Amino acid sequence: MQLQSNQMKKITLFLLLFIVKFGYSQINRITEKGSGIVHLERHQFKFDLFSPGMSYELGLFKNVSASGGLGLGYATYEEGYAIGLTLHTRVRYYHNFNRRIVMDKNVAGNSGNYIAAARSIFFSPLRLATNIEGPDDFNLGVYGVTYGIQRTYESGFNFNAELGAGYYRGDGVPSGYGPLLNFTFGWVATKQKSRKPVFD
Repeated sequence: MQLQSNQMKKITLFLLLFIVKFGYSQINRITEKGSGIVHLERHQFKFDLFSPGMSYELGLFKNVSASGGLGLGYATYEEGYAIGLTLHTRVRYYHNFNRRIVMDKNVAGNSGNYIAAARSIFFSPLRLATNIEGPDDFNLGVYGVTYGIQRTYESGFNFNAELGAGYYRGDGVPSGYGPLLNFTFGWVATKQKSRKPVFD
């Protein structure tokens, strides 16, 4: 059990370092110019179909947004797994909008790649399945870093995939480290910016 725990910590550390290194290289290679919310949607409300739920993303300032959502989530770390309704919050930095525009690719609907500070909370009354040993009413919080890809199409359909690593803090169960995985497929209910941005 101790060997498995050490291996999981090494894998988590490796994933975290890889994401930070990859993100750093992307940020240094690509410069985003302008001020204000040049490419970001001010408000984006989405219904998630793949993992039933909904999410909202708010453009804060240049290339930075905050998002929150409620939907089906999956947690896995050294102690086991949990599946259930989860509250996700993210602060995202989109690093490749200008590159996508130069390549004549869509940036509407916050279509881009990002690095995010991530938090997910798995609540005990909303849990569907688990193999984590502990009381029935335990909660689990996940805090970490993710690298994500989001694409929104002209029809309004949207997908978002994230991979990262984080610290799983148990309330009533042991804490530990593990991967952060998230995938959503849904439909954006708010109007998108023009697919060809105009600069003042």
